[in-house]
Amino acid sequence: MNEAGNIGPLLDYLHKEGGGYVEELIVADGGSTDGTTEISAKKGAVTVLAPKAGRAVQMNAGAEVISPTSTIIYFLHADTYPPKNFGGKIAQTINMGADSGCFRLRFDDPHPLLAGYSWFTRFRSTLLRFGDQSLFVKNELFREIGGFDESLTVMEDQELVRQIRRNGSFQLLQDTVVTSARKYRKNGVLRLQFIFSVIFILYYLGASQQTLMHLYRNLIRTDFG
Repeated sequence: MNEAGNIGPLLDYLHKEGGGYVEELIVADGGSTDGTTEISAKKGAVTVLAPKAGRAVQMNAGAEVISPTSTIIYFLHADTYPPKNFGGKIAQTINMGADSGCFRLRFDDPHPLLAGYSWFTRFRSTLLRFGDQSLFVKNELFREIGGFDESLTVMEDQELVRQIRRNGSFQLLQDTVVTSARKYRKNGVLRLQFIFSVIFILYYLGASQQTLMHLYRNLIRTDFG
């Protein structure tokens, strides 16, 4: 959503570092008004307009147009860069028997607390798997489990990994993706992590999506202009 400043360089990088394994790049847009879709189309990506904004809905919309002959789907946020030769690393992992997996996380900011948060992504617990780490999964398995749960506006990444692990194998790779810390810079590192922690705990205590989204929308600033 409104990633005109990021989408062009990211697509260039993905073309370069796919290692010959990337068959198609798909940009799933939630209604951008800043020229994001025009830039992605010029870069040769298939651009899909989701029926509404939201990570689960948008990622499912992108997955819908993937060729049925494609073996692997790789989900990546628009402000995150995978490691060099990510295509080869993913293909090798799948060829060794994994059905899915992700990379560890690093932020583009040297703040010591962000480095600490990143350190925890080396552990294999599902509780530590979030969309910023990106996700690769066999196309067949993704279809089998029904994709992302579109009733979830937040924590959809946690639920998908949970479903994947119930139905197949999941591998955590040692390489890191580099994701933007812009949301932390905008909201304050300690403040934002506290809010995320509250939302995380409330989700597992059974709070409604309406409650979680009320907290998210009222407490977290996402305007990066």
